[in-house]
Amino acid sequence: MTTADLHLLTGAYALHALPDEESNAFERHLTGCEACAQEAAELSATAARLGLAVSSTPPTELRAQVLHRITTVRQETSGRRPQNRTALAGLRTRALSRWALAACLAAATALGGTAVWQHQRAEDARDRARQAVQASDEIAAVLAAPDARTRAAALAGGATGTVVVSRGKDRAVFVVSGMARPPGGKVYQLWFDDAGTMRSAGLMNPARSAQTVLLRGTVDDSSGMGITVEPAGGSDHPTSAPVALLTFPT
Repeated sequence: MTTADLHLLTGAYALHALPDEESNAFERHLTGCEACAQEAAELSATAARLGLAVSSTPPTELRAQVLHRITTVRQETSGRRPQNRTALAGLRTRALSRWALAACLAAATALGGTAVWQHQRAEDARDRARQAVQASDEIAAVLAAPDARTRAAALAGGATGTVVVSRGKDRAVFVVSGMARPPGGKVYQLWFDDAGTMRSAGLMNPARSAQTVLLRGTVDDSSGMGITVEPAGGSDHPTSAPVALLTFPT
């Protein structure tokens, strides 16, 4: 699937109409495409609003009415049959009415729940898009800073990494390519080196071999950064030997 194809999937994604494989591919595409992230969020929000517009909350007395109707319909035993077609039709009508009321209750509840779920998905997509835009702006600010300094290094497995530091903005960006996928259930975690004490600087995306990451937190007096392999979700302190260490440029 090409990037051009992915740009055309915003509507299908917003309506949850994509197969799992295409949906996963599109979500990965969203992390790097601001336009698609924004459009998908807006379409999801619209779908959720439409769902909320047609949903309705059943009146509180409806449940009592349904239960009352159930008690007033006589149950037929195996040895007793209606005396005529009129009686049979009456029983069928009452039974159908009872099930119709129950079906209405179930449908209203399900529709309302679906609308709320769609609305939440839209809000989540909007939050992800907003965070992606904010991160992109912060990365661009560091890279374009007048005092930005860079240092490149060869990493294990043929990967290459470059750290960009702006002391004026007190932030750092790590750019890597050719990074091997971490073992299953593991993630690469970034660390600031504060005079030998490692301070967490965020996690890398384990599914991407090339990425640009804004280190979480300020540079302060850190002399460099490191990368370790940690359990999914990250660790408070490094639990493995570093796979890379880079000294910050001066």
